[in-house]
Amino acid sequence: MLTDDERVRKACEITRELKIPDEKTLPVLKKLLQENGENWNLIKLDNYTALIDAIYSLDEEEEEEDKKKKKKQTETSSNGSSRGKSHVINVFDSPHSAALKKQSQGSSNRGKSVDSPATLKRKYETRSAKSGSSSEEGVQKQSQTSDGVRKKRYKAIIRDITKGSESVEISLVDEVGSEQVPKFTYIPHNIVYQNAYLHVSLARISDDDCCASCNGDCLSADFPCACARETSGEYAYTKEGLVREEFLDTCIKMKKAPDTFSKFYCQVCPLERDNGKCEGHLIRKFIKECWRKCGCDMMCGNRVVQRGIRCQLQVYFTQEGKGWGIRTLQDLPKGTFVFEYIGEILTNTELYERNIRSTSERHTYPVTLDADWGSEKDLKDEEALCLDATICGNVARFVNHRCEDANLIDIPVQIETPDRHYYHIAFFTIRDVKAMDELTWDYLIDFHDESHPVKAFKCCCGSELCRDKMPKGSGGKSGERRKVVPAKKQAGSKAVAVKRK
Repeated sequence: MLTDDERVRKACEITRELKIPDEKTLPVLKKLLQENGENWNLIKLDNYTALIDAIYSLDEEEEEEDKKKKKKQTETSSNGSSRGKSHVINVFDSPHSAALKKQSQGSSNRGKSVDSPATLKRKYETRSAKSGSSSEEGVQKQSQTSDGVRKKRYKAIIRDITKGSESVEISLVDEVGSEQVPKFTYIPHNIVYQNAYLHVSLARISDDDCCASCNGDCLSADFPCACARETSGEYAYTKEGLVREEFLDTCIKMKKAPDTFSKFYCQVCPLERDNGKCEGHLIRKFIKECWRKCGCDMMCGNRVVQRGIRCQLQVYFTQEGKGWGIRTLQDLPKGTFVFEYIGEILTNTELYERNIRSTSERHTYPVTLDADWGSEKDLKDEEALCLDATICGNVARFVNHRCEDANLIDIPVQIETPDRHYYHIAFFTIRDVKAMDELTWDYLIDFHDESHPVKAFKCCCGSELCRDKMPKGSGGKSGERRKVVPAKKQAGSKAVAVKRK
C-alpha cells in the first residue's frame, strides 16, 4: 500500500505535467484532504481531476479577487476613503470542490474516464484560453456572486452518453463552453419508426446463406464457409478483426470514382421529386456476417459489426465551428470497425414528411439504404428505406463531414436478413488514425443543390479539397452525391429499377 508521501508525490507528478508548481499544488491538496477526512480515493478519482479543478478554481478566484481589489482601490482614491474588507479566498467555494463534497456523501458528479497527463494538459491549455462550458448532467451549474459578477463556466462532462447500452462507455465533453448538450434518445440498434417494411425471419435464411455446420471461429477453418460467398469466397475480415485491405481499397475507389463502377437507374425513383430523372445508385460491395442460423459462436471473426462498438471514443465540442464531433481516444489501424450508423428506420416518404414538418435546422444527415435497389423489379415505398438519427440514434449521429479526405468510410453489412431493403451501415477507418484525432465522414453532399429540402450547411471541414469552395456546378472530385430526401409520392406508387453500366 502506498504511503502518504508516495501519494503526494504521485499527485504532484500529475500536476507537474500541467506545469502546475508544487507550491501551488500542496496547499490545495492539504485542504482537500482535511475537508474530506483524509479520503485519498476521492482525491485520486478520474486521474486527480478534483485536485486539478480545485487548483484551477483557486486561480480564477484569485484573478477575480485582484479585479475587486483594483476596483476598490480606484473607488478609495476617488472618494478618499476605503470601503469594505478584503474577501478571504476559499478554494472550497468553487463548483468543483462542491462536486467533490457530494462524492464524499455518496453521489458522484464526475465520470470515470481517465485522461492521460498529456490530454489533461491540452484541456488545461484550452481552458486557459477560453471560458468553460454550459452545465449539464454530471457538472455543477454556473454560480453568480452577490455583486453580480459571474464566475467562469466549466466544461460539461457526461460520463456515458450510451447509459450503459454499449459495451464501452462514451463520454461527452465541452472544453469550449459555447453549446448546450444535444437532446436525443440514445439507441444501440436501429428501430422501425412506423411504416418501414422490415421482415427478419430465420425461415427466410436459406442453407446457402448460412454456415450451420461451422463451429467456433469460421476464420480458423481450412476453407471459407458459405458466408464468404458474397465477398468472392474470401472473408472481408482478417483474423485481427480488420477489413481486408484489398476489399477496403475497392470500397474506397467506388466512393472516389463511382462512375467507373456499375450503377442502376430507377424508372420511377423514390428519391426524385416530381418524377425527376434518376441520377443512378451505385451497386455497392457488401460484407456478409454470420448470424443466428450459423454454427459458429459470437466471437467468430466474421461477426465484427454485430458485436458492437469496441473502440474508446469521445464526443466533444469542436473549436472549428463544426459543432459536436467524435474523436478516438486510442490509435486505430486502417480497416478498424469504429461504429454503426444507428437511427430510426423510415420510408423515404416518412422522411420527406418529417423534413416538411421540421421547423429547426437539422444537425444530422439521414442515410438512404439504396445499395441494392437494383435487385428488385418493383420497389414499394415501404421497401425504400433510410436511417434518421435526429431524434433517436447512437454516437454516429455526431460524426462530422469532411470533403474528400475523411478518415472513415461507410460499408453496407448484411447480418440478419438476406433481404437488402434493409442492411447495416458500418464505419471503418480508411487509414491509420491517431489518438485524439477527429473521426470524419464524407456525406457526399452537393452544396450547390438549391432544391434540396435539407439545407446544406456552410462547410467548415478544413480540407484543401473542400467542395463548398468549388465553383458552382463543379461538384468537386467525387461523382456520386448522396440524395437523402425523396419525392412525395401517391399511396401505392412503385419505383422500378433497371441496371445500367
